[in-house]
Amino acid sequence: MSEFVFLFRSTPQDQQSAMSTPEQAQKSLQTWLAWIGRLEADGVLRSHGQALANGGAVVRGASVTDGPYVEAKDMVLGFNIIEARDLAHAAEIAGGCPIAQGGGCVEVRPVMTLDV
Repeated sequence: MSEFVFLFRSTPQDQQSAMSTPEQAQKSLQTWLAWIGRLEADGVLRSHGQALANGGAVVRGASVTDGPYVEAKDMVLGFNIIEARDLAHAAEIAGGCPIAQGGGCVEVRPVMTLDV
């Protein structure tokens, strides 16, 4: 088994739509909690990760600009870490993510192990 990071991406418009009313925000939260609960029950969730704020900075050499990634259409909203047999299995797990069902996407990245 290997570890994979799920990076949750969405556009500002899709994020706003998911949170447009208190009722819609509550529905979105319940959908996420149910999905996370399934990952836990299946024994594949290694870290809940964190939600990420929309602001930030990008540092390149001595240059610091507003970020994150002001030129990108998608924002990284958060992440978690799961355990899966391989990339195909991790992608299958990501397919059930609420953000993938609602216009956003899940970037699935293998976690490298470093021999230090």
